[in-house]
Amino acid sequence: MLAIVCAGVVLPSLDLFIVNVALPQISGDFHGASLSNLSWVLNAYAIIFAALLVPVGRLADRASRKSGFLLGLALFTAASACCAVSNSVWTLVAFRGIQAVGAAAVVPTSLSLVLAAYPPARRSAAVRTWTAMGGLAAAFGPVAGGLLVSASWRWVFLVNIPVGIAALVAGARILPDPPGERGPLPDAAGTALLTIGIGALTFGLVKSDDWGWGSWRVIGLLVATAALVVAFLARSARHSSPVLELALLRSRSFSVTLGSATLFSAAFGAMLLSVVLWAQDGWGWSALRTGLAVAVGPAMVPLLSVAAGRLIPRLGPGAVIALGCTVFSAGVLWWAISVGSEPDYLRDLLGGMLLTGIGVGLTLPTVFSTAATSLPPARFATGSAVVSMARQIGIAVGVAVFVAVLGTPDGPQSRLLGFQRGWYFIAAISLAGGLLALALPRPGRRAATVVDDTADAAAVDGTASVSVG
Repeated sequence: MLAIVCAGVVLPSLDLFIVNVALPQISGDFHGASLSNLSWVLNAYAIIFAALLVPVGRLADRASRKSGFLLGLALFTAASACCAVSNSVWTLVAFRGIQAVGAAAVVPTSLSLVLAAYPPARRSAAVRTWTAMGGLAAAFGPVAGGLLVSASWRWVFLVNIPVGIAALVAGARILPDPPGERGPLPDAAGTALLTIGIGALTFGLVKSDDWGWGSWRVIGLLVATAALVVAFLARSARHSSPVLELALLRSRSFSVTLGSATLFSAAFGAMLLSVVLWAQDGWGWSALRTGLAVAVGPAMVPLLSVAAGRLIPRLGPGAVIALGCTVFSAGVLWWAISVGSEPDYLRDLLGGMLLTGIGVGLTLPTVFSTAATSLPPARFATGSAVVSMARQIGIAVGVAVFVAVLGTPDGPQSRLLGFQRGWYFIAAISLAGGLLALALPRPGRRAATVVDDTADAAAVDGTASVSVG
């Protein structure tokens, strides 16, 4: 079961990053396509994926998580086939949007199926495996993209089809089907407010480099986002069936890890973009060579995920997350101090790749397992969607701010200085995520936390009292 849901979540995670390296080849096939038009191949996916995660997760909690996972995977696989045979930029953009709808169904339902299938004592380890696979897929995106586009950019999408079909066939027979919570459908107006708000935020971020951070369009979108989020929260507080129960955020473990996940995801997304851009633009490496150079970092993730699982009972999740964020920051600072204009992989890049890989392996699985296991069973899909949405928004914010910090270099020295500023920024927000995680209770205070979080779960489920043995 775990292998099936991991296969399902690998595809959307991989697609977030793998298409980046294929854009030059797509441009060559579609003669006359401008960069601004091509950017929508990435932007349409990012905006729709982020906007629909929570509403679709809430619907899965109300209906069937197994059906939601299989329908999302089928839609993603079919849209991948359509992307591969697209004959124009805008056809490709349209099918990428459909891909994102399927991805928004697969990601939260896959984690909720893991949580529902495993007993409480084993959930943390299962979630770490799920997270490690998603992190590996995201980080190996440039490697896979470099290999596939050497044949054709269409293979970037065709590779999804056999994996998707195999997961569908096996999933229909093997996956559990935990009952959904019966009751009215989630608030439709609240769903619209959240979807438009997240779409406006993501759209403003991805277009900030083209329009400029001070442009009226970017500022207007950010102001509109704030107003829509306030309206969404106000409606959620008084609606009988809100998309997101605010009681979820009153769980200390969930809310703190949510904030830490957002900050670290911003650092992770900016780091991955920075090293790919530097290797290709600064050192002139090919996409394939760059992907292979980056691969050593992701290779550390599964190993450190196991180590994190052994450290958590002794140190507590907050200390493990803080340690991972610190090691990650040290790897990025390595680049800021060591990287020069002349390529030297062993001296300049390798040490930082190893350290960032260790940091990701310690941090991301711990963040997701801590947040997910603090959820009441009836909200597994919704809570998982909130964490995934926070991660996606964090990545979008980190990438947009890094691009703004980098600026428009006018020479090799200016480019190096811009990347150094960007790496200092990445290190700072990673450390901020680690500091926030220290607010999580330590192992000695676990009993009190269980009482608090159980009470919050009861508030979500409408339970009047909680008995603590």
